[in-house]
Amino acid sequence: MTDAPFRPFDTHLDEAVTLATLRAATDGADDGELFLERRRAESIVLDDGRIRQATYDASQGFGLRAVRGEVAGYAHSTEITETALRRASETARLAVGAGGGTLADSPRGTNTRLYRPDDPMADAAFPVKIELLREIDAYARDLDRRVVQVSATLSASLQEVEILRPDGLRLTDVRPMARLNVSVMLEEDGRREQGGMGQGGRHGLAQLMDAQTWKPMIAEAVRIAQVNLGAVDAPAGVMDVVLGPGWPGILLHEAIGHGLEGDFNRKETSAFAGLMGQQIASRGVTVLDDGTIPDRRGSISVDDEGTPSARNVLIEDGVLVGYMQDRQNARLMGVAPTGNGRRESFAHIPMPRMTNTYMLAGKDDPAGIVASLKDGIYAVGFGGGQVDITSGKFVFSCTEAYRVRNGILGEAVKGATLIGDGATALKGIRAIGNDLSWTPASATAARPGNGCPWAWASPPF
Repeated sequence: MTDAPFRPFDTHLDEAVTLATLRAATDGADDGELFLERRRAESIVLDDGRIRQATYDASQGFGLRAVRGEVAGYAHSTEITETALRRASETARLAVGAGGGTLADSPRGTNTRLYRPDDPMADAAFPVKIELLREIDAYARDLDRRVVQVSATLSASLQEVEILRPDGLRLTDVRPMARLNVSVMLEEDGRREQGGMGQGGRHGLAQLMDAQTWKPMIAEAVRIAQVNLGAVDAPAGVMDVVLGPGWPGILLHEAIGHGLEGDFNRKETSAFAGLMGQQIASRGVTVLDDGTIPDRRGSISVDDEGTPSARNVLIEDGVLVGYMQDRQNARLMGVAPTGNGRRESFAHIPMPRMTNTYMLAGKDDPAGIVASLKDGIYAVGFGGGQVDITSGKFVFSCTEAYRVRNGILGEAVKGATLIGDGATALKGIRAIGNDLSWTPASATAARPGNGCPWAWASPPF
């Protein structure tokens, strides 16, 4: 990727002038780059048989960064001109001061492309997308006469980025994204319950608009709502929990993933700070963050600093072996960048963030894990969750869960909320299923100043 075969978009900048301006900003710095971005996105929302919202957004701009030690000078602009670049260079330069730093080497080149650089919004005309959403609404209502509301969102985006380094290295990436989300509500005897399903990734809209893709999604959303319609209130108290494959992997993201991001550990504000090389989880627990899986939502050919994405082992057989790193934190901690430098947009500096985070499958039979549960909860689907990174304490809401007694799966329960802390949960894992499953869709998580797409997977445990 060192000699990029295409430019994501034409900025009309003189390359020699741009490079000279960047070099002036980073002279005597430890690191720095120019990040250029153009992003286009559309979203269509159908609710209760009507199109409630249809949006199209477009933005472009640049961010120029100069880093020395722990300080980063950053300036950004939506105006991509030589004048704006010079102003940004002067601003970023303030962090360098008198200089004295040694400019870090550029990332190694790569020709790997994990997704096609096609515009997903061009897969179908606007009227065709509208008709699809209406067809989804009708199909859901035909599946169950108790369906009283259907909400469906079809969205797509294309992000084009270019990264210029002071040594002249230029890296590019064109990142498509498409997603379909569906929520249905059933009503019976005055009681209403909801079920939802989503699917998406770094590909076009075409595969989501295929009936073989969206019809099973609708059927699953209706099934979850049907289950919840007959659910009883979840019990309170401390009990054992078995997590199903796929969606419950969000626990890895919130309770473990954020705590293994490099900046929190360098600043010693993570519950896992200072524990490198120590046993932090049960034997058999291996957790990875892998941005190299083709077409997954969290995947990136290169991160937002130009470092190629990688398959990074974070926990191996229960032992903490790695953190996720961007270039600045990696340099300050004396380790190599891991390809996890992510930005919310050109207006934000990069920071360590997850890509696709998952736990490797174990050797235990999933049915046997449930059968071993004497009294507890089998959690199949999760909604929102949050974590305090310093303490590791988390809270998760279940969207589908069942009571288990003496190894027998019983009634569905509603309102189940799991509360605990990541460090304790990791050490309390007693079995890991052999049927690793990816979520069919993924989400966007945010830290202050940074929201990035990610995905997760897990076996039952």
